[in-house]
Amino acid sequence: MQDRPTPEELLEAVAAFLRGQVMPATGGALAFHARVAANALDIVRRQLELAPAAAQREHAALVALLGAAPGSDVAQLNRLLCERIASGEMDLDTPGLAECLWQITLDKLAVDQPTYDTYVRCIERAAGPRR
Repeated sequence: MQDRPTPEELLEAVAAFLRGQVMPATGGALAFHARVAANALDIVRRQLELAPAAAQREHAALVALLGAAPGSDVAQLNRLLCERIASGEMDLDTPGLAECLWQITLDKLAVDQPTYDTYVRCIERAAGPRR
């Protein structure tokens, strides 16, 4: 068992340092690269937090959609999906395909671009009206 700070907390602290201390004290290329580094740390933090559940959802969805063996790895399943789409065996009229692709896309956006306008609207729409 590891004590605090967790890897996620360390990444968050370094990103906050870059944004709060380095960027305001510098300019030009150095400030730009500090922003890029802080954003990269944020992506890694979200990857650690969100990727395991997203990978499980993707695997389960692809196994169900493709009728594949549960032991198949995600890379194999994605190749099989691409082959079926390329051959015309599957298209957007295939039951479950659009939903599967959309969920995978949303999971990837949650890590890479969680402030992306369309992603935010979709998540808000899925959450329903606020009271």
